[in-house]
Amino acid sequence: MHIDGLLPATSDNKPDYCDIEVSSKAFWAKPAAQMEDVFARLRSEQPVSWQRPIEGAVVPDPDDPGFWAVTRHADIKQVSHDNQTFVSGQGVFFDRLPPVFLEMALSFLAMDPPRHDQLRRLVSKAFTPRQVKRIEDKIELAAKQIVDDIAADPSGEIEFMDRCASLLPLRMFCEMFGVPAHLEDATVKHVIGSVSWADEEYLAGRSAAEVQLESIAGLHQVAQEIIEMRRRQPGDDIISSMTQAEIDGQKLTDFEIASFFCLLSGAATDTTKTTLGHAVRALSLFPEQRAWLLEDFDARIGTAVEEFIRWATPLLTFSRTAVVETELGGQTIMPGDKVVLIYLAGNFDETVFDRPRMFDLSRSPNPHVSFGGGGIHFCLGANLARTMLRAEARELFMRIPEFETGEPDLLGTNFIHGIKRLPFRFTPR
Repeated sequence: MHIDGLLPATSDNKPDYCDIEVSSKAFWAKPAAQMEDVFARLRSEQPVSWQRPIEGAVVPDPDDPGFWAVTRHADIKQVSHDNQTFVSGQGVFFDRLPPVFLEMALSFLAMDPPRHDQLRRLVSKAFTPRQVKRIEDKIELAAKQIVDDIAADPSGEIEFMDRCASLLPLRMFCEMFGVPAHLEDATVKHVIGSVSWADEEYLAGRSAAEVQLESIAGLHQVAQEIIEMRRRQPGDDIISSMTQAEIDGQKLTDFEIASFFCLLSGAATDTTKTTLGHAVRALSLFPEQRAWLLEDFDARIGTAVEEFIRWATPLLTFSRTAVVETELGGQTIMPGDKVVLIYLAGNFDETVFDRPRMFDLSRSPNPHVSFGGGGIHFCLGANLARTMLRAEARELFMRIPEFETGEPDLLGTNFIHGIKRLPFRFTPR
């Protein structure tokens, strides 16, 4: 459903704020296990709970009445599939962000049909299993080169996120979007800023809005340079395809193409990086799972990757806005109400997953919601992410089977379950 203009939220007919809170910065700074203690209570007692407005919003709104926190797997799926009732065009982040950010950075992610469907259809062909299969050799070669470099390090100790986890998704993004080598560093810098707006270390005294807009403007500049290059000299990449594409006889504007570039630069890089970091940490903590995987890697890596993705839950939250009155989890949801889908809570729902707090690489089925809860906004790059994780896992765990990690330094945000730094120690070969 397409809605013109913003629907105002209202505090009318709302229950008291839930005394189990998930609105504060302090809550989202906790380790995942501590947050899950809270989510377990909410799933049991108030699976859809009315919460106070988010603390320290990027764009404060004195009239913000609060939001509904959705913690149960079934309710997350219901909202995700019902895009007639719960729309994305009013914003998809838990935090309240500048409207210009939605326009510049989120492309069809923050759109509703029909425009969402038109734009997604243009690029979806590049992410089908068949198309991902075409670049699988390049993915495997890049993974091998990354692990070659690590294995040759005589110190036996690296910072894993920079030296390994971030590299493969970045290289594949640059390959698919035609990013030239001289723009890779700028792309990385601005992607980090675009997902780190709530992290105090990264902000370093600046405002979150300033960091966001600076990062997105930087990504638009990178995209604009690539667009101009590809208009002059098209290649076999997504930007070249988009410069030639039309919707209803109209070519996409440079702004629309750059907005899509911004969306995928984070979605295609940071989420896979985050998942690999959490997977390596978990395999360090649970060596019996690592041994099980290595006993028959080819037969077991499929279920293992799904458990990596569930356990990591790289995207913690997304939101929707109700546009009609409806019922969800025993609560009456009114038009204008913000509904926050807490994927981390859904991925540990004990009514869906047997012993959800156990890291179990043999878990099957594994209906996690890490790629979204289904529906029209299901992650476009799911096939690509799985392929990259399989390739990196094969090279890393088969060639460096003995390793340990230090404590991860987590990103302070309610959006990305990011790891800023992860010490990784191994025996050089």
